Amino acid sequence: MSAAASVKLARHLKELRIHLCQRSPASQGVRDFIANHYVALKSANPGLPILIRECSNAPAALHARYERGREQAFDLSNATSEQVLQTVVQQANR
Repeated sequence: MSAAASVKLARHLKELRIHLCQRSPASQGVRDFIANHYVALKSANPGLPILIRECSNAPAALHARYERGREQAFDLSNATSEQVLQTVVQQANR
């Protein structure tokens, strides 16, 4: 079972957007995160939009939108799959 299966994200989080490149080595951890944790994370948080945005040469990043339209971006370049999951959990539960 994935570690993401038990992750319930905070209610004040309104949206997560994950940006990555389909081929870049710097986005490999994000691609692994999507393959290994996305389904479990989405299943544990069915009402939360979790958007995946792929674009050639896009830097790997997490964009979190909170209540009142506040947004924050976090660099995920060269992060491992587990580091991406940890970043999602930390930032989502701020």
